[in-house]
Amino acid sequence: MELTPARLSYIGDIGFWADHTPVHDAARQGHVLQLKQLIENGACVNLFTVDSITPLHEACLHGHTQCVKMLLAAGAQVDARNIDGSTPLCVACAFGSVECVKLLLAHGAKANPPLFAVSPLHEACMSGKAECVRIMIAAGANLEAHDCHFGTPLHVACATEHVDCAKLLLNAGANVNAAKLHETAFHHAAKAGNVNLVELLMEFGGNIYASDNRGKKPSDYTWPTSPTGKCLEHYEKTPLSLLQMSRISVRKLYGPRGLEKIAKLQIAPRLIDYLCYK
Repeated sequence: MELTPARLSYIGDIGFWADHTPVHDAARQGHVLQLKQLIENGACVNLFTVDSITPLHEACLHGHTQCVKMLLAAGAQVDARNIDGSTPLCVACAFGSVECVKLLLAHGAKANPPLFAVSPLHEACMSGKAECVRIMIAAGANLEAHDCHFGTPLHVACATEHVDCAKLLLNAGANVNAAKLHETAFHHAAKAGNVNLVELLMEFGGNIYASDNRGKKPSDYTWPTSPTGKCLEHYEKTPLSLLQMSRISVRKLYGPRGLEKIAKLQIAPRLIDYLCYK
């Protein structure tokens, strides 16, 4: 296919717009009245470009809630996939379009795509959209779904240094020691050099001695003199404190929100205060 100047002008946007339509343009630009008129005149809302981008993908990308509503009401395919396997829900999560995420889920969008496909939860973690992560967890997104590049959503959150997203996942019950090719979230946190993530993973019982497929521990991916390297070295050489072991034990016994459950009990208030608030 020859790349004309008109075609080249669209490369680098959401897709290769060789076959974009007026419906795509209206959805992308948020032109509600134009989109309404096109639909009323019989325009198809499920046409796609050579990259399989639909108007619904475009509306979600730019957070045009009214356009999303209109397209869905006109019969837009809620789980349409582009060439990368991304659905409109993936796009909305990636760009933090919270209202679009809610709309799509209300219209039956799948929180869990087929195995090894792009996951909306992964996309939200990749971009650090904590509110979208929270919504997807509530919608039943699989916390242990594997992306072919990173692994689980927790791996993604740690690799991209989104501590708030990692905390949401762990509190929801994500496996802190899940591995892809023996590589854990701890390895990603160490490579990123993020002390806050290291502390968080330790608090949830992460295995600091886990070896990846190269036989390396998380600390092997840090400079010994760096803050992260010193932190990991400290944990490797220093036994867990009673407080840390107690917190980990409570979570294992009562689940990720174990400390909150214990705090609601009217027993041993001093111990509860120590475990939960120290």
